[in-house]
Amino acid sequence: MAVRRAAVVVASAAALSLSLLATSCQVNSAPSAADAKERPPAKKAVATGSGGAVSSVNPYASRAGLEVLRKGGNAVDAAVATASALGVVEPYSAGVGGGGYMVFYDAKTKKVHTLDGRETAPRSMRADSFLDRSGKPLPTEDAINSGLSVGVPGTPATWQKALKDWGTVSLAKALRPATRIADDGFVVNDEFRAQTAMNEKRFRDFKSTTDLFLPQGKLPVVGSRFRNPDLARTYRQLAREGVDALYHGAVGRDVVRTVQKPPMAANAQHKARPGLMKTADLADYAAKRREPTRTAYHGLDVYSMGPSSAGGTTVGEALNILGSFHLSKKDKAEALHHYLEASRISFADRNRWVGDPAFSDVPTKALLSKDFAKERACLIRSDKALTSPLAPADPRHPDAGCDLKTGNKQPHEGPSTTHLVASDRWGNVVSYTLTIEQTGGSAITVPGRGFLLNNELTDFDFAPLTKGTPDPNLPGPGKRPRSSMSPTIVLRDGKPMMAVGSPGGATIITTVLQTLVNRLDLGMSLPEAVAAPRLSQRNQAATEAEPAFLDSPERKKLEGMGHRFVLAPKAFTPSPEIGAVAALEFLPQGKVTAVAEPKRRGGGSAMVLNDSR
Repeated sequence: MAVRRAAVVVASAAALSLSLLATSCQVNSAPSAADAKERPPAKKAVATGSGGAVSSVNPYASRAGLEVLRKGGNAVDAAVATASALGVVEPYSAGVGGGGYMVFYDAKTKKVHTLDGRETAPRSMRADSFLDRSGKPLPTEDAINSGLSVGVPGTPATWQKALKDWGTVSLAKALRPATRIADDGFVVNDEFRAQTAMNEKRFRDFKSTTDLFLPQGKLPVVGSRFRNPDLARTYRQLAREGVDALYHGAVGRDVVRTVQKPPMAANAQHKARPGLMKTADLADYAAKRREPTRTAYHGLDVYSMGPSSAGGTTVGEALNILGSFHLSKKDKAEALHHYLEASRISFADRNRWVGDPAFSDVPTKALLSKDFAKERACLIRSDKALTSPLAPADPRHPDAGCDLKTGNKQPHEGPSTTHLVASDRWGNVVSYTLTIEQTGGSAITVPGRGFLLNNELTDFDFAPLTKGTPDPNLPGPGKRPRSSMSPTIVLRDGKPMMAVGSPGGATIITTVLQTLVNRLDLGMSLPEAVAAPRLSQRNQAATEAEPAFLDSPERKKLEGMGHRFVLAPKAFTPSPEIGAVAALEFLPQGKVTAVAEPKRRGGGSAMVLNDSR
């Protein structure tokens, strides 16, 4: 490793000091003849075949999952391999320092199971931890780029529990492809450089992050090879010791030290607040089995993630509301109108009722009640848009669901995250969303460990959304912040029909919902449903829209109904985008179509074990 560093980081081995040899700096080499020959795996947005499939945002990660399938692993084994590889090649969206949610269909039992691997707040976190001395919420920058925002990571615990409960290989074997990528490196593309550039100012405040992602103080060069030997060593330690290395061992001690005393750069422009995490918080952590959410739509069973995520309840409530209407491709503008209104209403209810079920009595069954959905659907007019923010209704008293009242401003939620889907030859299916919160997380890299820490605790409401009304998403000791992650599996007659999910913060819910509506109501193929322009209405005055929709004929008709549109923000890349779907559709005779984004986030990667070209 030292020889490699000397060859790349400095011009002469004689100039390399012992102190530099001891640092955790990764390697970012300039393009070479060897690198040019060893090109990254080709991206493919759609692949159809048999024997199993993987779809993710990155071809290195999808290939890692396919490698495990090829060696006889099942969908869970492939999902963990893909996820750990995403921790290498998509380090600003996921990794050891984050958390997530997994939905699993077991072909043997024909049952759907879920794992809650959401990060938790430290024991010493209080409801007012994100307020200043005057009682006002901390400035966004102070909260996001801080140790205070870092939750106890849940991703490694999710991997180990999923493999133990449903997998066929050890964690050590599942981590091998990702470890190899971290050692050998991956070819930097435009998206990785753009995401680094978007975070450059934040990254420069932390020495360990600058050393890793801005080697020699510069942005990574497109076409160069990016290596992360520190992460490779961390993966090897997890392979040897299991996740105890994090929750009871040396990796965890390094995490806690970093959270409590962020490694500031000498010329940092912003002083990061220290965090509250202690080693006991890591020792307390557990990934939890939860009951999946379920709703029926057009005779299909739609399963997703329950609280602490709001994904399953919000997508499910919106689908139930849409069940009161007939959506058709014959009038696309009218269908989009109903989609936007159902999303608007379900978001109003989400923010009032959903939080960590260990701390709040979340009325999950009531939120997914058909009776409640019918009452909420009565708010929707065919010729006029509702005005946001709407007030929530009480699902325990559905007869009040048609009362039209004004609500409050919606909370902030970071826009990053990543998603993958996997299936195998036996019919098992995984839909898995994982994250470190916003792109780049807290911007704090654990020195010598090669991964960024999340800033997931900023998903808590810093103060109650409505004075005098209980808020289920205030910070608390050991509490999981509410999420929007919506990994989803759709069954037809007890067998998988689709699996879908997306990154994108609160837009995850609308992205999954719109993809389902496109496929199930508007007659689009799954690739068409994924590629279609997206809209995201989250109980806000204006609906966020991608540029392609703003040029569509439906825009004028919807504006005539009172809908207002604004350009979607730039979340992952310099282009305005909403979400980045990875999905599967199951065909007759054991075949499957894997679908990834054709353009968003630079295009994703769909792969099948046995291609049917």
